[in-house]
Amino acid sequence: MYLIIGLGNPEEDYSNTRHNMGFNVINKIANQYKIEVTKSKFKGLYGNGIIEGEKIILLKPQTYMNLSGESIKQIMQFYKIEKEQIIVIYDDIDLKPGIIKIRKAGGAGTHNGMKSVIQELKTQEFKRVRVGIGMPKEKENLIEYVIGAIPKEEKEKLDQATNTAKEAVIEIIKSGIDTAMNKFN
Repeated sequence: MYLIIGLGNPEEDYSNTRHNMGFNVINKIANQYKIEVTKSKFKGLYGNGIIEGEKIILLKPQTYMNLSGESIKQIMQFYKIEKEQIIVIYDDIDLKPGIIKIRKAGGAGTHNGMKSVIQELKTQEFKRVRVGIGMPKEKENLIEYVIGAIPKEEKEKLDQATNTAKEAVIEIIKSGIDTAMNKFN
């Protein structure tokens, strides 16, 4: 069983922001595989389904970004999911908009959601798919940049990146992370 987590913020006000790339990817996976992510438990919204013959759980923590790890830890404990079976999808300012990167492990960088995940799981050893959102221009406030509305000229590029990230997650499940990294990185 795989647990696929998209990081984001729960309120509608955040739905069109750079910080919700993880939620956007989960929504696209759910749509493609007809999985309803509507069950409310473990401080999150989740749904169960099958992707490429594998049982999966899609999770959108509802704790707000900075406490995402709490939701992930709870659902992992309940379903007895090992760290090797999780994939975390999130936005990354260190990648140019539209670029995705798959990693087997690593630190959190400046991402507070990932800091929470690493702190709660007590490991950096889990798969992740990073969706590039780029850096703010001219020292713009970072918080405003990640939770502000996405400009129209950038929206198409980020939408394509979330499509690519969706395909990368499916490839990880189907063929393993090494194959996915060779194909998408």
